[in-house]
Amino acid sequence: MDLGNDFVNGVLAHAYSTVTAPLDPANRIFALYILTSLVFAFCIYLAARKRNEETEGTFLKFLFPKKVWDHPSAWLDLRYFFFHNMIGHFMMVGLAAWMSTLTFGWITGGQSLLDLSRENTLSTMSNIGLAFLFMIIATLVIDFIAFLTHYLQHKSPLLWQFHKVHHSAEVMHPISNFREHPIDNLFYSLTFGVGYGATIAGAMILFGFVPNVPSLLGVPLLGFLFNLAGYNLRHSHIWLRWPGKLSMIFPSPAHHHVHHSCHPDHIDKNFAFIFPIWDVIFKTYHMPEDNRDVKFGIGEEDTGEMTTCLRLYTIPFRDAFRLVRRMFGRRAAGEVEQPVSSVTPAE
Repeated sequence: MDLGNDFVNGVLAHAYSTVTAPLDPANRIFALYILTSLVFAFCIYLAARKRNEETEGTFLKFLFPKKVWDHPSAWLDLRYFFFHNMIGHFMMVGLAAWMSTLTFGWITGGQSLLDLSRENTLSTMSNIGLAFLFMIIATLVIDFIAFLTHYLQHKSPLLWQFHKVHHSAEVMHPISNFREHPIDNLFYSLTFGVGYGATIAGAMILFGFVPNVPSLLGVPLLGFLFNLAGYNLRHSHIWLRWPGKLSMIFPSPAHHHVHHSCHPDHIDKNFAFIFPIWDVIFKTYHMPEDNRDVKFGIGEEDTGEMTTCLRLYTIPFRDAFRLVRRMFGRRAAGEVEQPVSSVTPAE
């Protein structure tokens, strides 16, 4: 009975957090992040009007163009936001934290991360300095892990079957950010959890304590600033590119637009989440001057089947099963052919 009550309470709490997402600073669509994205969008709108470029008319029409909101993909994203949060994402809540705690305990010989975090203090300037240093290092480590995880999701045929759900959006708006398959969420939770657990364990070994990360409204400072810098334009129709080499250092919505584009020049480019420098280092960086060639979607691979919330869940499993079956089929064929070749007369 208690287990059933806990489950029901958990579902209700998760439903409440989904509905009140714009009020939660930890959520990507927090009202303040939306507001700053609107400010960036208004500046882009004014610049386009000044250059006499074609726009949708009023700023409101510029924000909500028919080419986006007349498209079924946009409304599927809205339905999927609630569907996924209440089913797939609900099942993944807490996994990353659990993996971090497990990894931390394994590296530090069984110490409790929760107990140590309660003992943290920023009472001295030296500790404050260490906290900022830890924040920078931890962000770099986690962002690099995100880059590698994202790279694997594209390069592994099996992982791609699930990650393509996110790329199947043919138009984008901020809610498109949440078009993710549960297997994608699981993979991220595992890699991020282990990576962050190892990072804080390293801090414990090096500093003797786990520094508190500087935060605003309960969100780590760098993450908060990243979300303020037009984050919600990353999944939108509005192109924002930092000038010159700045786009190689600081994240811009244009960087992610290129990643979502199915143009041949854009395939498997711009995997980085926060710092584009990872793409520069590993030669996956690409940044055109404008978005004339940017077209969202998965291109020729699109079979037109991902049209409902349920299909976004089930089709990747079907395609993954077919892929694995073909792989084993080829192996079996190779094993049958091997004895034939082995009796081929020597020259």
